[in-house]
Amino acid sequence: MEELAYIPSPSRGVLYLGPIPLRGYAFCIIIGVFVAVWLGNKRWIARGGRAGTVADIAVWAVPFGLVGGRLYHVITDYELYFSQGRDWVDAFKVWQGGLGIWGAIALGALGAWIGCRRRGIPLPAYADAVAPGIALAQACGRWGNWFNQELYGKETHVPWALHITSSTDGRVPGYYHPTFLYESLWCIGVAVLVIWADKRFKMGHGRAFALYVAAYCLGRAWIEYMRVDDAHHFLGLRLNDWTAGIVFLLAVAYIVVSAKKRPGREAVIEPGVTDGATDASGGEESSAGEADAEVKDEAPDGGKDEVKDKVKDETEDEVKDDAESAKKS
Repeated sequence: MEELAYIPSPSRGVLYLGPIPLRGYAFCIIIGVFVAVWLGNKRWIARGGRAGTVADIAVWAVPFGLVGGRLYHVITDYELYFSQGRDWVDAFKVWQGGLGIWGAIALGALGAWIGCRRRGIPLPAYADAVAPGIALAQACGRWGNWFNQELYGKETHVPWALHITSSTDGRVPGYYHPTFLYESLWCIGVAVLVIWADKRFKMGHGRAFALYVAAYCLGRAWIEYMRVDDAHHFLGLRLNDWTAGIVFLLAVAYIVVSAKKRPGREAVIEPGVTDGATDASGGEESSAGEADAEVKDEAPDGGKDEVKDKVKDETEDEVKDDAESAKKS
């Protein structure tokens, strides 16, 4: 059957600039990081934080997240690297694909906690600021799977089917559900949902981040069900389905409990910002006070009475001059 419409796969996922490889997967990850930091910075400033703080903490969070994502993938798919006929060195080749979001979020949060602790910033407030940006970063990163022709779904003949042409690592060329596209679009929707809910309900103390986690898990569950790549199963479900279900319940529980114990938002998210503003205004008031004091010091006692008498005399002279002018006319 000839397909009239489909999503083509790239002929290759890497270009070479001389000896330097330019990999599509890596570019998607890098673009996602920049989007997350850019949006997180805007939201952090809007909440009352300093510009640049999000990027400073991301220096800790991003490397930890990449290591965590890779570790989760290698541990849950160890047979790809440590079974007979496999080369364990491939476990370090991140550019070939294979980052587990669960490990990335877990270790990324650890890195963010270290960065926040160094700056005296509450981690939940930081997490709320960067939550929608992380969702958009995932939306960008999923296109890396398209470059690598991986993580597609079941065979289909819908007009938006993904045409797989590679036969590497057991792939069978054909037309499949583009689960990478489904998840990318879902993540964009999650980002919009978190931004709207945060603005509508003034979510704080980590609840915006928990909403992102819960919403993502819902989408990941049905998208994971469609995938046909090899995965470990437990009681008939893929391991990632179980993980998504458990994390979803934990995120919802956190939202409910946190809303009761700590309603509203944090009053101060970055130490020194509000105090600095207060000091600045105080400084202005002090300057004005000092100026008044200088005027008072320069004016001798009784200076006010002298000024009043002088003004009175000048006014009487002006009235006399006007009267004489009127008689002459």
